[in-house]
Amino acid sequence: MHQPAPPLAVIAAALRRERDRAGISLTELARRAGLAKSTLSQLEAGTGNPSIETLWALGVALGIPFSRLVEPPSSPVRVIRAGEGPRVRADRAEVTATLLATGSPGTRRDIYVMELEPGEPRAAEAHIPGSVEHMVVGAGRIRTGPDGETVEVGPGDYVTFPGDVPHRYEALEPAWAVLIMEHR
Repeated sequence: MHQPAPPLAVIAAALRRERDRAGISLTELARRAGLAKSTLSQLEAGTGNPSIETLWALGVALGIPFSRLVEPPSSPVRVIRAGEGPRVRADRAEVTATLLATGSPGTRRDIYVMELEPGEPRAAEAHIPGSVEHMVVGAGRIRTGPDGETVEVGPGDYVTFPGDVPHRYEALEPAWAVLIMEHR
């Protein structure tokens, strides 16, 4: 049975990237991994035939998971076109939220685009303790904020308020806004 060749170009790029990130020379990485410098040089040039053991030793020497050497990195650029993305509608108000991004590991924030239509205000229950909401209005006028402290905001306006108390969103005209929910 024929085994597929290791992804040499991916491995070569990953080795150079991770060695640069670690700030160590080719000679030092070869020493730490117990490899000949010529072997490491060939791998960084995209030649050679690295074994699992060789790649594992390099990962340990660099302090990174083995997978970072063999999987192509995902692009840091992510696009969600207008009208796309996971959309969630409110039950009793004309509010639709599209999740754009969740917090990456170690962070606790979510980003939404909200579309609001005049009608019944959206009454939101308190979120987890320490939650803070940040909103920038793109179009229209919205009344929002904690119950008893709502404010009216319009295009380009920014408002922030505690999200861990009951609060509301009310479209005074068709509107949309970017909402960032920060959880501490």
